Amino acid sequence: MTPQDESLQAAGPLALVGSGEYLEEMSPIEAALLAGRPPRYVQLATAAVPDGPAVVARWHHLGSEQAARLGVEAVVLPVADRRDAEDPALAAEVAGAGLVYLSGGNPSYLADTLRGSAVWDAIVAAWQAGAALAGCSAGAMVLSSHVPSLRHPREGVDGLGLVPHLRVLPHFDAFVGRFPDMVTRALIPHDPGVTVIGVDEMTAIVGGPSTWTVQGRGSAWLLRTGGRTELSTGTTFTLDPDAVSSRS
Repeated sequence: MTPQDESLQAAGPLALVGSGEYLEEMSPIEAALLAGRPPRYVQLATAAVPDGPAVVARWHHLGSEQAARLGVEAVVLPVADRRDAEDPALAAEVAGAGLVYLSGGNPSYLADTLRGSAVWDAIVAAWQAGAALAGCSAGAMVLSSHVPSLRHPREGVDGLGLVPHLRVLPHFDAFVGRFPDMVTRALIPHDPGVTVIGVDEMTAIVGGPSTWTVQGRGSAWLLRTGGRTELSTGTTFTLDPDAVSSRS
């Protein structure tokens, strides 16, 4: 077994969330991610920075409310730009986390701010040591190796590469109401080693990096060029570069 294999075995769970971070309806998922881990909930609203300080403050408030609801410490990490992401003092705040959460907003901005930074290195180290790591909407999208542009699906930016075999389309139940399958298919990469999963609002896929369980109100959707397969809540499925299997 390689050192990388050993670190993945020790790593905590991942949660890729379609929407609903810090809302009471999603608190059971966040509580389960924290169960058996330090009661320290590290929260980054970096993806919301392009929307302005009032929006960032709203996410900070919602995150603190959720931490209080769960009975754990809220650690708001104010990473607004690349300088903050390289700040060793902010990176040090990640240590001892039970759960690190990347909330929604602009996925390209989030990826460009965190990629290769001291804060991101600290998050990966905490996850490899057993902390849970969750990303909602933009926060889920950036954990792949590529973040596509919804306007120009073949374009985009490099992601953070934690789950390079997987791409997430959040808000999927709302998304498909606005865009036809033709547009959805354009987001599917040519690489057969990459699987695209749509995740409905108020829904998450939890586990990883290979085996996941659908949790929450809606469904996840396995997207292929020939169509989509629904993975309803409670379904556990396994992804690898060559095959996808599921069991309810």
